[in-house]
Amino acid sequence: MNRFQPTLKACILMAALVFLIGLPPVASALEATFYIGLFSRILIYAIAAVSLDLILGYGGMVSFGHAAFFGAGAYVVGIFAFHGIEGSAVISWPFVIMGTDNALISWAVAAAASAGLAFVIGAISLRTSGVYFIMITLAFAQMMYFFFTSLELYGGDDGLSLFTRNRLGHLDLSNDAAFYYTCLGLLIGFLLFTRRLVNSRFGMVIRGCKENERRMGALGFPTYRYKLICFVIAGAGAGLAGALMANQTEFVSPSLLHWTVSGDILVMVVLGGVGTIVGPVFGAIVLLLLEEFISRYTEHWMLFLGPILIFVVLFARRGLYGSFVERIGNNG
Repeated sequence: MNRFQPTLKACILMAALVFLIGLPPVASALEATFYIGLFSRILIYAIAAVSLDLILGYGGMVSFGHAAFFGAGAYVVGIFAFHGIEGSAVISWPFVIMGTDNALISWAVAAAASAGLAFVIGAISLRTSGVYFIMITLAFAQMMYFFFTSLELYGGDDGLSLFTRNRLGHLDLSNDAAFYYTCLGLLIGFLLFTRRLVNSRFGMVIRGCKENERRMGALGFPTYRYKLICFVIAGAGAGLAGALMANQTEFVSPSLLHWTVSGDILVMVVLGGVGTIVGPVFGAIVLLLLEEFISRYTEHWMLFLGPILIFVVLFARRGLYGSFVERIGNNG
């Protein structure tokens, strides 16, 4: 029976992968192309949720400011596209950086900018713990929200529109199916990277810090440095998700940095399963599908989400995916 557990788990993941790969052609055949855009959004939020799970589920860092990195990545793409259309420079001193709609450049800069922001926020907030850490990350996210609200050059409260999606080589990202598969490929790559990371020596130290940071420090590990690097990696992942979201909606606004976005991403992690890597993907699917279909009947769809969250917390403490996998193991 020991062989049954990984086989069944692998079958579940394979079935989910087959579903996601086959969704665009099936949706097109059924003339329901709306679902391609919906699931593109789900895949993007899944990347952000997996990045949060890296620090929450494995590092024990309960961050309520993940929207800062998500929104910063989106704004980098929007600002680069804005200056690309004008043919002007984003930065003119001490070196010149021109605007562009090249995805390889703007997405990489978005991830790097969010990583840099995460380094600054993490360097300060990681000197605290518990509720203080939560409040500091929340405060930084709100500071970023009001900062972008004040940028009148880039739309201020009204946000900034992109006239078209970024260019990615010969791939036409204006095609919804092509953009969908790009998001899916990036999600799979990020999942594989995260799995490799948490199972490495670095990941063992991060997990050790979650269990007993003092003991890890006594063993000679620079725990602050390890946690900061982990925080930066998570920020980069969220920044990449933000860059994809800017392309998906072709619009960026300060609302992407609001604390409610951090809350949504946190709910995805809790729904799917904290510390499960794949669980947040299922959490993103459940949350956004609930939002999409219940909101068709009532604008108070969050009233239905509350009882579901209470049920998950009381009876499925490892989340929907995590508890299911755990039950498979117990039955095996």
